[in-house]
Amino acid sequence: MTDDGGTMAGRIVAITGGGSGIGAACAETIAARGALVAVLDINPDQARLVAERIDGKAFLLDVTDEHNVISAIEAVEREMGPISGGITSAGIVQTPVPPQDLDMCVYDQVYAINQRGTYLSLREMARHMLPRRKGSLVAISSVTARRSTPLHAYGPGKAAVSNLVAGLASEWGRAGLRVNAVEPGYTRTPGLQAQIDLGQRDVALMEENSALGRLVEPGEIGAAVAFLLSDDASAVTGLSMAVDAGFYGAGSWAPYGGVREH
Repeated sequence: MTDDGGTMAGRIVAITGGGSGIGAACAETIAARGALVAVLDINPDQARLVAERIDGKAFLLDVTDEHNVISAIEAVEREMGPISGGITSAGIVQTPVPPQDLDMCVYDQVYAINQRGTYLSLREMARHMLPRRKGSLVAISSVTARRSTPLHAYGPGKAAVSNLVAGLASEWGRAGLRVNAVEPGYTRTPGLQAQIDLGQRDVALMEENSALGRLVEPGEIGAAVAFLLSDDASAVTGLSMAVDAGFYGAGSWAPYGGVREH
């Protein structure tokens, strides 16, 4: 870690799922603050495009494959240098269906990528950071971690991510590692936009149930992640930070007529 506050000049940051959505937004934000970014993604073309935009380096990563996670993080260390920051953003969304209509193959895939993949990625990044006794990790969770939703695989999986972060923060804290999570609200990623376009999500309802009356933009998640990685957050660990345009606060106002207009 450096003593330059929110800047990240020369630091090497690895981002899983960095080829699109929140991961790509994080990559762009971190790179703009001076970091050298390793963009890890299962889609090599998308990873390469993001890496080219930010002068980073692309790596193939399948978070469901333990051996691939191990080798990919080793490749980042070998080809770019010691990782000082890591972001786990690899994940998939789930169509909101009743549990009796949720195929177990879908359920298992959501868990394999969103929860198990996050664990493997954090574990392998930490494996290299621990001997150096410094570093910061940020996992992308979700507001569904703490709210009831019809996402019966995705929501519980994200709750597991938020819980995992709290445990790892205590596990690795005395070794100088900080571990936090960001819980995005409804964020206008390509995945969510596709669901909106297919009529699977009502954008007006999502906006209505937020204090700010809008969706979150991916770059706003990137800014929060950059803060948690930076020395400005040097005493922050084990936190799951909501970046949700006020969804947590405003969602319970619906029975009272919703958030008032002023």
